[in-house]
Amino acid sequence: MARVFSGVQPTGNLHLGNYLGAIRNFTRLQDDNECLYCVVDMHAVTVWQDPDVLKNSTREVTAAFLASGIDPKNHIVFNQSRVPQHAEIAWVFNCVARMGWLNRMTQFKEKAGKNRENASVGLYVYPNLMAADILAYKATHVPVGEDQKQHLELARDIAQKFNNDFGVEQFPIVEPLILDSAARVMSLRDGRKKMSKSDVSDYSRLNLNDDADTIALKVRKARTDPDPVPDGSPEGGNRASRPEAFNLLEIYAALADQSISQIQQEFGGRQFSEFKKALANLAVEKLGPIGAEMRRFASDPKYIDSVLFDGAERARAIAGPIRDEVYEIMGFLRG
Repeated sequence: MARVFSGVQPTGNLHLGNYLGAIRNFTRLQDDNECLYCVVDMHAVTVWQDPDVLKNSTREVTAAFLASGIDPKNHIVFNQSRVPQHAEIAWVFNCVARMGWLNRMTQFKEKAGKNRENASVGLYVYPNLMAADILAYKATHVPVGEDQKQHLELARDIAQKFNNDFGVEQFPIVEPLILDSAARVMSLRDGRKKMSKSDVSDYSRLNLNDDADTIALKVRKARTDPDPVPDGSPEGGNRASRPEAFNLLEIYAALADQSISQIQQEFGGRQFSEFKKALANLAVEKLGPIGAEMRRFASDPKYIDSVLFDGAERARAIAGPIRDEVYEIMGFLRG
């Protein structure tokens, strides 16, 4: 049985993109794998976080995991900062990884922008922490979307260099589990921008904790164009020429677990008012129960905290001996 690790940052306002791009896939991996799902709160603080907001966001992500069907008894759900082995192994990896490797990481360039000199050191080296997250458990597989492939390649490079440097086979070479094509969900207000919690308009996204009426309203107000639903013909346009139209098609296809062509066969040539009604019903059917469960879990923070506490104990039981092996290989005197 493969050991799978993945994490989600507690940055608040989880939305449809987070669900289709990550959390839904987590639930599907449970049946055939040993899974560790982590709320990566140490990654979140690479930029400043309000402490109270961070606590609430950590619980919100946990609630989303549970509401989506992740089983915290048969698998491990925990927050990163409760397991010190992540940081301990990350320091080792800071000494294994090369500056040139980190300089090639495109996400640092995107997140730091023009203020690179003012970015935190943590933001620069956080790919090493991400590698430690995975390898602290000797995970063999990691579900990844397009924006995380580079970081997984770095984790593989670090594992290989550590093994080569010390003449050991300590760490596995992690394999990617490529997530489905629905991972890139675009804004409901601009089909060229990724759906984001930071968008000023709440109508740009479907939040996982939205109620049924709010979901339906947002879908009705989603931007389209005056032409009918694309039917797959050249005259019907493509993603580049009709980004909002195809975004809604892709959302429908993802929620229905169907292909774009199947949706076009059913709705192609119809008016968007009719299609939006069907999409709203489908979104309410799929997301409504998750939102209701999230609100139920959110009303019981003690239960969420107990899940994280239990998960962290079990995570430490795996990561502790692996950290000890790493320290012994490195030559650290202990005991």
